[in-house]
Amino acid sequence: MIELPVRCVNGAAVVPEHRDLLAVEEPLEIRIGFVSKGARMHQSISITMRTPGDDFALAAGFLFTESIISSADQIEGIRHCGKPAPGSELRNTVRVDLQSDVTVDLKRLERHFYTSSSCGVCGKTSIEALQMKACPVLRPGHPLVATSIIHQLPETLRTVQSVFDSTGGLHAAALFDRAGKLIAVCEDVGRHNALDKVIGKMMLERQVPLHDGVLLVSGRASFELVQKALMAGIPMLAAVGAPSSLAVQLAGEFGLTLLGFVRDGRFNIYTGESRISS
Repeated sequence: MIELPVRCVNGAAVVPEHRDLLAVEEPLEIRIGFVSKGARMHQSISITMRTPGDDFALAAGFLFTESIISSADQIEGIRHCGKPAPGSELRNTVRVDLQSDVTVDLKRLERHFYTSSSCGVCGKTSIEALQMKACPVLRPGHPLVATSIIHQLPETLRTVQSVFDSTGGLHAAALFDRAGKLIAVCEDVGRHNALDKVIGKMMLERQVPLHDGVLLVSGRASFELVQKALMAGIPMLAAVGAPSSLAVQLAGEFGLTLLGFVRDGRFNIYTGESRISS
């Protein structure tokens, strides 16, 4: 967080200058190191605007949900590289070195992504593209989660959103088990980054696929968030906000339970009702 002077206008009254806390937004370049034709190569594959913190998990989660890697065992090491940002010790480049026997699809890497904090990676606009990625198969009706547990999730998330409490400017993604126990939570200016951080953490701990997981996101449920949940084998995605039409279509196609408007003791079931127990 950073602190800046602001002047607040309340109706016709101008409040004296005070200090305001803001969420930090900085670019992160994700690079990979891999062996091609016997030579070690390095290549930039993504630039995303993110909130610093959990950079290694973010990079690992991005590579996993983009199907560039399939497990943590394919990673030789992750480290920051490059010069620190001017005026700080923050480094905005992460390099993920892959094991020498990992085959990298160079044509796939020809797409140089630029991901803003408000939207996801451009170009993933069809369900057919995801069907080619061989997502983990979700078990119908598993896990079975009580409605009372789902009602508790937003309050649990709210109590651990430390930076949001100070700034009001971050999205969050939280992973729970079927009993509502919090497993992992991450915040970021980008909702897709917050989810990549959670998935990256779990992948690095060799916990993926997450077939017993219940995911809660603080904003709306987009196509991309459903796609990332499917790649991690998460069977239930709950959102505080609304889902998009394509998110509902994708969830239905792959058998994921998608919930929207999960707040104030209510929620809508859009797909996968068999996993909800009353």
